[in-house]
Amino acid sequence: MATYLITGASRGIGLELTKQLLELPASEVSRVFTVARNAETAAIKQLVQEYPDRVYPVSASVDDNTSIQKAAETVKTELSGHGLDVLVNNAGIAGTTSGSIKNLDLDQLTQILNVNVIGTQRVTAAFMSLLEQGTQKKIINMSSGLGSFSFATRTATMPVDAYIISKTALNMLTLRWANQYSDAGFTIVAISPGWLKTDMGHEHAGLSVEVGVAEVKRLILESGKEQNGKFLNINVPKTEEMVYEYDGKGIPW
Repeated sequence: MATYLITGASRGIGLELTKQLLELPASEVSRVFTVARNAETAAIKQLVQEYPDRVYPVSASVDDNTSIQKAAETVKTELSGHGLDVLVNNAGIAGTTSGSIKNLDLDQLTQILNVNVIGTQRVTAAFMSLLEQGTQKKIINMSSGLGSFSFATRTATMPVDAYIISKTALNMLTLRWANQYSDAGFTIVAISPGWLKTDMGHEHAGLSVEVGVAEVKRLILESGKEQNGKFLNINVPKTEEMVYEYDGKGIPW
C-alpha cells in the first residue's frame, strides 16, 4: 500500500503517471498526492471523482519555499503518522535559445534552474522526514538523456541550452542524494522518460505520453536498492534512429 507524491501532476507526464498508478489496485498504490501550481484542474478533479479516497490534490509551487513547506505540512497531516513511500520530482520547464549559446537569456536560465534543479532540492529536502518514515524510500528525479555528457556532441545543435544544463545539474544532484543516503535504505534514481508528446515535448516527439509513462511506471515499481544512484532509460523497441535509443540500458552520466 504505497503512498506517492508527484510534482507537476496537473498535465503531461505527471498527470499520466498519476492516472496509470491509480489504475493499479489500492493494495499496491494506496494514495497519490498530486502537487501542482494549480492542483484543481479539470483533469485532477476528474481523478478525484474516480478515486475519491486515493487522490489528494496539493496546490504548491516548487520554486517557492513557503509554498513547499506548507505542502509538506499538509501531506504530513493527511498521512496521520505514516510515512511517504515514493517521491517523484517531475515538475520542470524548458525554453529555447535564439541562435548560439552566447545568446542564452540569463533570466531564462535562472528560472529553469530554479524549477528543474533548485525546485527538486527544495521538494526533496522538505519531504525527506516523511520519506524516512516510509517503507519503500524511493526518490525518482525525472531527468533527460539530453543531460548526459556522453550525448553532448550529438545534441550540440539543439536550441534548448538552459534545459540541457539544468538536467545535467539535476543528474549530479541525484547522485549526491543517492550517495549520501545509500546506507539509509533509499533508492534514489534519475529516469529519462524519453521525448514524449506532451505540452512541453511537443507533437513532433517520437513517443506518446502513454507509452513513455508506462515504462516510467515500470521502472519506478521495479527499482530497488541495487538501482540506487543509477540513470535509468525506458525500454521501447524500434527506437534506434532517435537521438538516443530507448533500449532499457542505463544511460551514462
